[in-house]
Formats: sequence, C-alpha cells, structure tokens
Amino acid sequence: MIKFSQIPALVLAVCSFLVLGCTSSSVLTSSSLSAGSKQRVTELSPAEFKKWGHLDPMLDTVPGMSVERAYEELIKKRKGQGVLVAIIDSGIDLDHEDLKGLFWENPKEIPGDGVDNDQNGYADDVHGYNFLGESYHEQLEFTRILARKIGDSTLQSQAKKELDSRIAETTASLAQLQQIEKMVALADQTVQKKLGKDFYSFKDLQKYESVNEEEEQLLEILFQVYGTGQDVPTVLADLRGGVAYYQAQLDYNLNLDFNARAEVGDDPYILTEIGYGDGNPDIRDPEESHGTHVSGIVAANRKSKKGVKGVAQNVKIISLRVVPDGDEYDKDVAHAIRYAADHGAKIINASFGKKFSPHASWVQEALAYAASKDVLFVHAAGNDGIDLDDPKNSNYPNDHYSKSGARPLDNYITVGALAPSYGPDMIATFSNYGKESVDIFAPGDEIYSTMPGNEYEFQGGTSMAAPAVAGLAAVLRSHFPELNAAEVKQIILESGIPVPFPVRAGDKDYALSELCKSGKMANLYNAFLLAEKKVAGR
Repeated sequence: MIKFSQIPALVLAVCSFLVLGCTSSSVLTSSSLSAGSKQRVTELSPAEFKKWGHLDPMLDTVPGMSVERAYEELIKKRKGQGVLVAIIDSGIDLDHEDLKGLFWENPKEIPGDGVDNDQNGYADDVHGYNFLGESYHEQLEFTRILARKIGDSTLQSQAKKELDSRIAETTASLAQLQQIEKMVALADQTVQKKLGKDFYSFKDLQKYESVNEEEEQLLEILFQVYGTGQDVPTVLADLRGGVAYYQAQLDYNLNLDFNARAEVGDDPYILTEIGYGDGNPDIRDPEESHGTHVSGIVAANRKSKKGVKGVAQNVKIISLRVVPDGDEYDKDVAHAIRYAADHGAKIINASFGKKFSPHASWVQEALAYAASKDVLFVHAAGNDGIDLDDPKNSNYPNDHYSKSGARPLDNYITVGALAPSYGPDMIATFSNYGKESVDIFAPGDEIYSTMPGNEYEFQGGTSMAAPAVAGLAAVLRSHFPELNAAEVKQIILESGIPVPFPVRAGDKDYALSELCKSGKMANLYNAFLLAEKKVAGR
C-alpha cells in the first residue's frame, strides 16, 4: 500500500533517538549525458534541494533528471502541443496557485446542472470525476476481504494473517509513540514552569540546573530532542501527528466494522455500475494532499515564478479522485482508467498500490483498453523496500497478469524512487525494486511540490517518482506527437543513465541493472535527444 499520510521522517528519527536513550546508451547522439564516477561530497543549498530532482547527474552530482538543462539547451522556445495527463489519485486542490488553469475542461459538460450533458455516464464531470463521493477514510483491501468474506478460504486466510500482523504492529507503534510524546511533553512542561516562560532556547536549557534525578532524566530527553536539529514544539507536533496516523489506521484502515462506501451508495463489487460519486474531484479532507503534491511534480506552472516548476509544460490535468486514505477499490481504478482513455489522456499517472487485489482482472482489462487507445500508464513501484520479483511479494496493479509471468503490456512503466544522494545510497530506502518488475528509477525522496491551500512541502515515496516520469513522458508526447505510447516507454528506458558503482537496496549492494529492467535512472535530456533522433530517422 502507498499511504498518503506518511509519518514525518522527524518522528521516526526522534523515536529512534529517544528509545535508544530510554543497458548501453550508445544509441544516443554524441552530446548525450552520462553519469560520472564522481560522488557528491558537499551538501545541496536550500534552493538546490528544493529542485534536486531537476538537476543534472554530471554537473550537479545528484541523481536528478536533467530537467532544467533540457529546457535550457534543447527545448528552449519550442512550443510543442498540448497533452492530457490523467492523475488517478486522491482529490486535487483545483484552486492551487501553481496549478490554476492547468485542469482539463470537458467541453460538452455544463457545470453544476446535475445533468450528464455529454451522455458519458458521469454528470458534471467538468475537470474529471470523483469516484469516492464525500468519503476519504477507507479500509485496507485485506480488511475488506475479511469483512465482506470475499474469495475462497485461502484468500481469507492470507487476509487474516495480514490483518492480525498489521494490528499488532500498529498497536505497538501507537503505544510507543504515545509514551514518547508523553515523556517529551512532561519534560517540556517541567522546564517551562521552572524557567517561567512558554518558549525557551537551547541556551536556556544548557543553563537549567536540575535538582533531582527525575529532572535530570527529563532534561536529557530535551537535549536528545535538540540533537535531532529541531525545536521541542516542532517535535511534539510531529509526534502527535504520528499518534494520529496510527490511531487512524486502527479506526479506519484495520477496522472490520468501518464501512465508508455506504456514503457513496454503490456496490463496489459490481463492475457494471457507473455514475456513482460526483463530478467534483477536489479535496474533501484537510489531510488529503497526495494528489495535489503529485500534480505539481508533473505540471506545476513553469512560468509562474511561484513555489515549484513541474517537469512538463503544455499539460492539462484530468483529475480522477479514486484513492482514499486506505486502499482503492479495483472497480474505481478500472473505471478511472477507461474514463481517462475515453477522454483523450495520453498518459495516466498512478501513484498508488496495494498488496491484495481480488478483482485484478477488472483493472487488467482496463489497462488493455488504455493500450488500445495509445495511453501510457506510469505506476509507482511501492514503498515496502522489497524485491517485487519475489513471488511472495506483490503490488497491484502491475503488468504481470499472464499465467506465464510475462509482461504483456508495452504501455506500462513501473518506477522506483531515488534519494538526493549520488552514491551508494541513491536508492530510496523505502523503494521497491526488481530486475523484471521495475522498469526504471527516478527522483522520489524529499521532493518539494504543491500542497493544498497554496502551500508547498517535501514528501517522499515512489508516489513522487512516478509523476516525474509521467512528466518526462508528457514532454516527449508534446514535442514528438508522432511517437506512440510503446515508443515513448522504450525511449525513456533506453535513454536513462546507468550508474557506474554499486547501490544499496535492503541490506545488500547491487548493480542498478539488478534492481530494474533498464538498469538506469530516468533522464529528460537524453530522452529528448533520442526521441528527436528516432523521429528524424523515419
């Protein structure tokens, strides 16, 4: 599962701290880019860090996609043509300052009249569609399998094992986080009271004289908090966010009695039903930020001089609200893929995934339909840090549907995540991998992008790597419309940059060619050159 509300990295750092205290690129032109053997030894500046995924592996010694270099040296003033990118995700903030004007408008639909004007089965679908109605929280798929008694005894047994394991893990993590939050809060309150001030500095803390062993222990906790590089209010806020994260899992994701779908009004296990939900794919919950962050990576206005620049320009976004805080339904995913294909999308970004998929065939059929419509499907590899080639590991949807295990879809790209470190640790620790199951890696950890309410934030996940590649594909389809989806995929894989040193995944070192099919990291500069060469050679 790819969760929207990831626990802040700071929470994990504090927890750890306190617990301890208590292929060849020869097909390209001679001017194509390659990776050097030099590894970065200095830190990125704050400005560089915000755009590291757009930087250049050779010039900047970070595993970026050479986006800015491609625009400066290759794309320049070329206009290209418009491209529709469907984003199947959570709701998107349709009014965000860096996304305004970038949403597709259905020319045949009259907004707000409650009528299906274009007779496509979806009323008021002006910018896309919302398959979730007013719901946001959801169960995980294995919870639903047990609650609704889906599948045979083997599937039920697998689901129960998963649910029991997750409940135990979540309960333990929640208890630990609550205890740590309690300790930090008590220490903070004690120091505030003795110093007579609500806010105090590290220097104030250094001058504090404890009078007994209990105070000494509380003081040590605060020193450990400052040792993380953050102040106490920030750490407390993050700890409380972590507590809310785990509590929500118990209340919704892992709760057999929770049924959010009752708000939608359909039966999610009857595929023939359409038109449920509504035509407004905007956000419904203050925590619903994932789709907005993903959208900014693909297409944030490159000319606005506001928070960020997307990888692609000339893009219009079809917003498809499908993925809740929990697991998406196969039915919704299948309908959203077909909707995107029927309304002219050339690329679909899918930054979601789950371990169980009782109706995977519905999604498979929709993917085949998208292939027939020349749509490229870009999917996040998942955030479990596992080898997807291992038969016991799974991440749905995927393109391993045939009985032989072959990959029949040539319009499907699976993307792993890179961290902002050009060296052995450049594979993000959370990223899934697999020589046959993952196609390529792209920037995905600590990515700065749009958030609801005209905000911006760093987030990490293969959820962030997939839209980087979707944006790359949009650039190619804008400037080289002669290329079909399969050709765009092949160009992206061929033009990627191999890495001349071992990289770490899990607890072992590998050549990048052992971790993904292409053995490369995505690169816009090289992809543009190769696309140009292929089109010129026709």
